[in-house]
Formats: sequence, structure tokens, C-alpha cells
Amino acid sequence: MSDEQDGPPQEEEDDQAWLATFADLMSLLMCFFVLLLSFSEMDVLKYRQIAGSLRAAFGVQKEIKVPEPPKGTSHVKSEFTPGKPIPSPIKVMRTRRNENLERRKMLERIKKQQDQSFKKLSKALQTEIDTNQIDLLRINGEIVVRIKESESFRSGSADLQPGIYPILERIAKALEQASGRVVVGGHTDDRPISTAAYPSNWVLSSARAAAVVHHLAKSEELPTSQVEIRAYADTRPIVDNSTPENRAQNRRVEIIISPNHDVESFQQAPEEETLSKADNES
Repeated sequence: MSDEQDGPPQEEEDDQAWLATFADLMSLLMCFFVLLLSFSEMDVLKYRQIAGSLRAAFGVQKEIKVPEPPKGTSHVKSEFTPGKPIPSPIKVMRTRRNENLERRKMLERIKKQQDQSFKKLSKALQTEIDTNQIDLLRINGEIVVRIKESESFRSGSADLQPGIYPILERIAKALEQASGRVVVGGHTDDRPISTAAYPSNWVLSSARAAAVVHHLAKSEELPTSQVEIRAYADTRPIVDNSTPENRAQNRRVEIIISPNHDVESFQQAPEEETLSKADNES
């Protein structure tokens, strides 16, 4: 009777004996992978500290040179260096085509804005154009309002004549609707001047341009940050200075409306369009 009672527990122990072997195997595998991970990214400082601790603990007296720890380098990386990336001809052509397309769109937009500004100025200054007081031109993508000396200044002076004030006020009002930079340039003929107020044509031309800008700046709508003054003296004549009539044409003040962007394409193919009294009569 006692033999029958001792049988079943022995069978249960035999059935669960494999668990000890399985647990040992799992522990060994885990230790193995932990060791692999630790050796793949070894800290040199910790490695030397551990080696020193072991030497002190076990009394190792012999100096042992610590070998270089393994590094996780790639054979391909150590043997082959990456070359300089060179874009293919097709990619270069596509990039240039996209740049040219963007540039063409920008220039078309600028040209459209200049066309609108030219139409607004010609409409606002139609009376002055008809009376031959000013000329309205388009040169290389820029709009030029040319004010003649006979209507604006006395000979050898930079004081504005009263008759030019209404014209400048209409010009300032028209410039409020124009887009771009406003450059005011003064010009003289080739005859030298030497007075106490104006010792040279450079000083005279700059003083005349400054007088025009000073009057234009009174308009609250005109952004003065986009207005520039330039003095050209007699360096840019529109006709030769051989006759008094030609010299009178060269003595002038020009208000130039330039686009805010690069306009090389306009300068590569120069165009000139003049709106004067003769054009209106024809």
C-alpha cells in the first residue's frame, strides 16, 4: 500500500526535470548576447578601469599591454572612400531649365508692372507732355521722366522756379502709383561753372537733383526710402554740345523709375520708347 502512494510523486519529478536544463540554457544564451553587445560597443575607459581593478584584486604584478578594443567599423567603409557626388547632365539641364523658367516669369512680372506704371504716368502727365514741358521715355526697362531746365531752373542756379511746382506735384502723385526705385539725376552741359555756391558742374547737378527730391519728399505717399540722388554733371549728354540748343537739351533733371529686381535681359536688348508732344500730334 505504501508503494502505491510513493509512485506518483516520483513521476512528477521526472516530468519537470527538463526545466532546470532549459533555464540554464536560457541564462547562458542571455549572457552570451549580453557579452556580444558589450564587446560591440566597448568603452575604453571602463575597460581599462576594470583591468586595473582585476589586477589590484588578484595581485597581478606583470605589466600587460592592453590591446586595442574592437570597433564597430565596416570593411566597406575602411577600404572604399566615398566619391564626390557629381550630378548627371539630365539633372543639370533640369535645374537650369527651372531657373530659366523662374527668371522668365520674374522678368515678365516686372515688365508687366513697368507697363502699368508707364500707362499711369503718361495719363497723369499728359498735359505736361503736350505742352513740351517734360518728356516721358522708356529706356532698357526703365521709365524716365525728363524735366527740361527751361521749365525748372534758371541758368547756373539750383533754385526751382515757381512754375515747376504744379508739375512736380503731379509727378509725385503719379509716382505714388508706380512700383520700383526712384532715382533723381541732375545733368549739365559741358561749359564749366565756378561760383561761390557751385564751384563745379558736379555740385550744380547734385544741387538740382536734391532740390527736386526735396520737393517730391513733401508727398506723404511717396516712400522716401526708395528715392536716390545722383549727380552726372556733363558725363551723360543726350546730344552733342556743339550748339546752344543742344546744350539746353543736356541741361536737365531726370526722374528714373527702376524695377526693384535684376533686369539684365532688358539691358541685353536695349529698347527706347519716347512719349513727347510730337508723338501725341502724330
